[in-house]
This record gives sequence, structure tokens and C-alpha cells, in this order.
Amino acid sequence: MPAYEHVFISRQDLSNTQAEGLIEHFGTVLSDNGGKVVDSEYWGLKTMAYKINKNRKGHYAFLRTEAPAPAVQEMERLMRLHDDVMRILTIKVDEHQEGPSVQMQKRDDRERRPRN
Repeated sequence: MPAYEHVFISRQDLSNTQAEGLIEHFGTVLSDNGGKVVDSEYWGLKTMAYKINKNRKGHYAFLRTEAPAPAVQEMERLMRLHDDVMRILTIKVDEHQEGPSVQMQKRDDRERRPRN
């Protein structure tokens, strides 16, 4: 089955649990259509480079999936229709990398640094 990586940004006025609920919702949509979520990460509320729909910040989420193309198309269609999702990006990859994504590695490095 083809492997994909998805990143989506949801509105800043959602709570963390609502933003994480979107990850579960779209994972369910994918599994209902014959795919599966290999890994998911919630990157948190981040400041964007420019405003999108009058929002300066957004909740970032990341999914690693294995799914047939029609399942991915259906999930993207529902993401575009969802009022809380502002942007989506889907990339087809040859294989998934092991371990956390680069964003989560940055967060771990920041937490380990000594503070003066």
C-alpha cells in the first residue's frame, strides 16, 4: 500500500483536545476507506509566517498513513470541507522514517537544554 505523510493546520481558537480530536476523526475516515494511520503527532499551537483566514496562529498536526489513493482523496475532500481546517498538505513517500518527526525532535532538544 502507498505511504503518505499529511500535515494540516486547524484554527487557533480550538482547544488542544479539539485539535487532537480532528486527528482521530480523519484517521477514522481513512480507516473506514481501507487505509491505516501508522503514526500521528500533535505539534501544538504555532505562529504562522502569514495570516490565514485572519488567524495568526494554528494547531499543527502530522499523520503518517498507508492507504489506497481513493481513501486519501476522500480524507482530503473532507478536510477541505471542514470549517476548522485551514490548510492541508499531503506528500507520497517511498517509506516512513522511524522515530519522531523533525518537529518533535526539535521540541525534545529544547526541553533538554539547560536554562540560564
